[in-house]
Amino acid sequence: MANEVREAQQELVEEFQFFDNWMDRYQYLIDMGRRLPEFPESERIDANKIRGCQSQVWFVATKKEGRLEFRAISDAAIVSGLIALLLRIYSGREPQDILDTPPDFVDELELQQHLSPTRSNGLSSMLKAIRNFAAEALEAA
Repeated sequence: MANEVREAQQELVEEFQFFDNWMDRYQYLIDMGRRLPEFPESERIDANKIRGCQSQVWFVATKKEGRLEFRAISDAAIVSGLIALLLRIYSGREPQDILDTPPDFVDELELQQHLSPTRSNGLSSMLKAIRNFAAEALEAA
């Protein structure tokens, strides 16, 4: 079976190559974040918060037919864009695929070099949460 996570990462990297500079990439990220689906107030609770993010991030995972579905939102524009990236890559994927695929897109997009240290930490925290959800889903199976 093809690795959907790896394919999604590659598509994203190719998409970002259309932009000549980081200002355009930031704008694209912000636009992606604005298109996140509505996140219910009832799920904006402490138990759904991701620790390690300077801005507020609420993250929910559900398992459906052997795949993980992620929903998330942030109160910060760029962080919402990062969430949109992560959901595009990881939501709807099989837990094993998630665990088997390193997040190479972070280096390929040079996110660490272009995000503030706090946003970079937040991205790492969200990636860790996704991997934890995947590991828990596998254990429960």
